[in-house]
Amino acid sequence: MRTKVASVSPQRLGRGVAEGVDVSHRGGKPGFVRVQHDASGEQVLVVPDFSGNNLFNTLGNLSVHPRAGLLFVDFDGGALVQLSVDSRIVWQGPDVVAFAGAQRVLRHRVRAMRRIEGALPLSWGPVQRSPFLQATGSWPAA
Repeated sequence: MRTKVASVSPQRLGRGVAEGVDVSHRGGKPGFVRVQHDASGEQVLVVPDFSGNNLFNTLGNLSVHPRAGLLFVDFDGGALVQLSVDSRIVWQGPDVVAFAGAQRVLRHRVRAMRRIEGALPLSWGPVQRSPFLQATGSWPAA
């Protein structure tokens, strides 16, 4: 499963233009999204963030406007899961160390969820994992 994260610059909120909007791919080995409980007992999704194109659009947007949209694609079953989340960037600590190769993690508290069965009428061949995933360890706790 892979995910996309959408974020927006707060300077562009309500202006009706796409400038300042960013949609970025996030992915990893199976288990790259971890479900944890925060201090208040609420469930949060913990997603590692690895070196990418070094533009940091998503991180910049989330640092000043922490709301985001996540899209999870189930390539095997054809379903989509859409989440509205409040996000927080964690730059260091045990959450980051738990994912070998991650430079930070994103903690997402889910505000709303929608699952759409059969949204993808296409089918794909066998998974071909990126060779870059070898540098991300085994994630035994994920």
